[in-house]
Amino acid sequence: MSITQPTVNTVLETTLPGLKPFIKGKVRDVYDLDAHLLIVATDRISAFDRILPTGIPHKGAVLNQISAFWFRFMREVCPSHMVSIDADAIQEALRSQGGEAPDEVVRGRSMLVNKAEALPVEFVVRGYLEGSGWKEYQRDGRVCGITLPAGLKQGSQLPEPIFTPATKATTGHDINITAEEMRGIIDPEVADRAVAYSLEVYGRASDYARERGIIIADTKFEFGVRDGRVVMIDECLTPDSSRFWDAERWQPGGPQPSYDKQYVRDYLNGIGWDHEPPAPALPAEVAERTSELYREIFTRLTGSDLQA
Repeated sequence: MSITQPTVNTVLETTLPGLKPFIKGKVRDVYDLDAHLLIVATDRISAFDRILPTGIPHKGAVLNQISAFWFRFMREVCPSHMVSIDADAIQEALRSQGGEAPDEVVRGRSMLVNKAEALPVEFVVRGYLEGSGWKEYQRDGRVCGITLPAGLKQGSQLPEPIFTPATKATTGHDINITAEEMRGIIDPEVADRAVAYSLEVYGRASDYARERGIIIADTKFEFGVRDGRVVMIDECLTPDSSRFWDAERWQPGGPQPSYDKQYVRDYLNGIGWDHEPPAPALPAEVAERTSELYREIFTRLTGSDLQA
């Protein structure tokens, strides 16, 4: 494979005249608009906690629009920070702060949100055994302190979804913790509300996705507190935050074909990268195939075409 950039233009960095980024994450650039925040989902991709130099075409649009879909879908179940993804509304908010943005930064990949005080915990829900959960289970038959039945395989469905929190690391890997440890980090009442939201959202999303031939193996949520109320923030049930499997091809006993960035992880492991910087560039074929997987899961779940 040749190491070249994909044929479609990608947005790896954003610059908004008149504004400075409030936060620059692995994928998202966040701008402070006084009463609100503007979250711009770029086409950057990270793997093994490293940002790769190659962008994934349309990735930011998928993350932004699928999050908006789920935030709307779950609004009667769980409040979120989303205000709008409408380009005109976002441009008006930018102008009110003396800023501006090119159309390719705003349209499709940006979300105007309410501010909230973020909780320093990842709220992870697992319905199937994979990833770090599978590694823990192999070691001692438990995941985040929860004892599971003996004899489960990689990719096995759990008797019921489990909540397995993790600390949010600014560098390196997130660390799995127990629910008791989580309640020592954040207010127990706030934690319990966020856990209840996590399980309810996962359950409803799993039922919806299964009707469309998709298994949501696991996912992670983030929450914040706004005006004393727990709200979901960041993203919701995206290919970056979740494992999506094709239900017809699901076969416990090994890795499952995924509609998410597992495809990139598998490529990087296959070339023998040691997960240390510098991160290698992706061949154009890998970037384009990843883009196809992201767009396919978007269409299968939302029933809509991506606006990009």
